[in-house]
Amino acid sequence: MSTAKAEDVGRARMDCTALPQAVMGYVVRFTGRHQIVLALLSVCVFLLSTMPLELQRRIVNDAIKAGMTETVLWSALVYAGVALGAQVLKLILNLYRAWLSERSIRALRRRIYSLSPSTSPERNPPATTGTQISMILDEAVPIGGFVGISVSEPLLQGGIMVSVIGYMVYLETYMALLSLLFLVPQFVFVPLMQRAINHRAEMRIRTLREVSSAIVAETSLPAIVKEEDERRIEHIFTLNMGIYKLKYSMHLLMHVMHHLAVAAALGVGGWFATTGRVDVGTVVAVVSGLGKLKDPWDDIVNWSREFSAVSVKYRLFVEAARRLAAVTPIGKTT
Repeated sequence: MSTAKAEDVGRARMDCTALPQAVMGYVVRFTGRHQIVLALLSVCVFLLSTMPLELQRRIVNDAIKAGMTETVLWSALVYAGVALGAQVLKLILNLYRAWLSERSIRALRRRIYSLSPSTSPERNPPATTGTQISMILDEAVPIGGFVGISVSEPLLQGGIMVSVIGYMVYLETYMALLSLLFLVPQFVFVPLMQRAINHRAEMRIRTLREVSSAIVAETSLPAIVKEEDERRIEHIFTLNMGIYKLKYSMHLLMHVMHHLAVAAALGVGGWFATTGRVDVGTVVAVVSGLGKLKDPWDDIVNWSREFSAVSVKYRLFVEAARRLAAVTPIGKTT
């Protein structure tokens, strides 16, 4: 091996052994400054989140009560301006996230690729090559993809939820709290179902590595029996179907809870409106607020699911990277 190649492998080995054990440690160490910028953009976006709700309430009340056409038109223009500004900020935020994610995927792939050992089969066993192929082509993608949303996503969506819930409680405490009660069961079934998904995801990663290793081995050892490979492929299919069943069942339960909350808001809000306790604009604002909560809550659940899954994938990635670094020969320099 040349001196330059030996130095590259040596640096890659040091990089892999220096990888933090937890995925959030990797995020902070290698993308900390970018995460600060993303966090600031997220704050700007969620600060604009409650303004459209208040504008909707005022437009409805002004139109119904006083017929103030000019005020309604100006409020509608302000609403459009706020919505446009929020969408532009979201565009910038999403592009920044995508760039950071792709940058992280590239960096992880380069780390593993730099550990490419000798092409000699004796020094490059099929299990090692198969694991390396799987890590470069598949496993780096979800880890790097998570880096872009690791901090900004929970901050953005959590900020939107807190601001919207606070606004709803301010408008009509009883109606808002009664509606939000239907969202509480999600704090129970979502973590339980996610834990089951994570277990299947970890088993799938290990099985995929075995398949990759078997494919490499069969190239040089054609006598290997195919039956074990078929069993692994069938096992991956079973694991994937189990993940789909859990994921879509969880989505179904979340949608049901959301619509029950909206039904409660419409029922209680309609009763309050007919008795004069609240105005129609308040009912519209609370129902719109529940609708505005759905996407952030779904995104937080998705982020939590992805964080749990990526934590497992990253741990397996680091373990494999360190094993690769340990078995990769630096070789003699020339």
